[in-house]
Amino acid sequence: MSTTLPYAQRDASAASGGVGRGSGPRARARKRSDRRRRVRRDVLLLALMAPGVLYFAIFHYGALGANVIAFKRYVPFIGIVDSQWAGLAHFARMFSDVAFWRAALNTLEISALQLIFYFPIPLALALLLHSISSVPVRRFVQSVVYLPHFISWVIVVALFQQILGNAGVLNGILADNGLSIVHIIGNPDAFKPLMIAQVIWKDAGWGTIIFLAALHQVDEQQYEAAAIDGAGWWRRLWHVTLPAIRPVLALLLILRLGEILSVGFEQFILQRDNVGPAAGEVIDTFVYYTGVLGGDWGYGAAAGLVKGAIGAVLIYLANKVAHRLGEQGVYR
Repeated sequence: MSTTLPYAQRDASAASGGVGRGSGPRARARKRSDRRRRVRRDVLLLALMAPGVLYFAIFHYGALGANVIAFKRYVPFIGIVDSQWAGLAHFARMFSDVAFWRAALNTLEISALQLIFYFPIPLALALLLHSISSVPVRRFVQSVVYLPHFISWVIVVALFQQILGNAGVLNGILADNGLSIVHIIGNPDAFKPLMIAQVIWKDAGWGTIIFLAALHQVDEQQYEAAAIDGAGWWRRLWHVTLPAIRPVLALLLILRLGEILSVGFEQFILQRDNVGPAAGEVIDTFVYYTGVLGGDWGYGAAAGLVKGAIGAVLIYLANKVAHRLGEQGVYR
């Protein structure tokens, strides 16, 4: 049977605005009306979202245009437009700078330690919290482990110095018992493990939020079926829990790889002078001391631009690997 409409019916359909096909002036007017109605309905939510959108638009996306100073001999008193072009001179200097490579090596070492020791901790903590059957106890423990995240790094560093410093609580106890004191704060060899311990103490509890949300989506009947089949706790974890939250693990791992060169500016700027640049310099502090304090803005911007480019490439490659493994990743 032919599906071609007679001329009279096609003319009537066009006159009615093509409602059945979703085209025509009436359909477009209806869509505009629906959009206006949704905006009026959600005007409060949009108003609450506006400050966050403006923040990212101005300080994250808008600031990207200032990266042009990485290719200029930028002088603040002259301005970006009038500063002379330097081409790739800053990048050539950076790749031959021993101080930059030292900061990059420290950053990679600390990032690797965070990936190995910090990344699994929130998952393990989420599994322990999820296994607590008493709701009041679980909520209390969650509140306790979340609390350090809201403490500023200034206070966290001060607490660690009061406990582990040469005149801290730990050395005071050792001295009272006739034992030799240990040098942790200010010891270059202990600096990197100390940084990882601080991150774990401060942010491990906060990192459990996404894992807990994913664990609550796991069907309890799967645990019951596995237990009936004789699977123990470890088997249920390996064959039920981890496969169910694998997409979340892949997503968080990809995002972590994108930030592998960002290990935390405030934490390191507060403690860099305790051990010196050889052990405490990272790329973020290198950019600060070179660009902001040293006045070499173009050189500092070049280092920051390289860091951002490497992070973008790592996200792209990790996302491709996730697609090959059957996961959605950050984007399709």
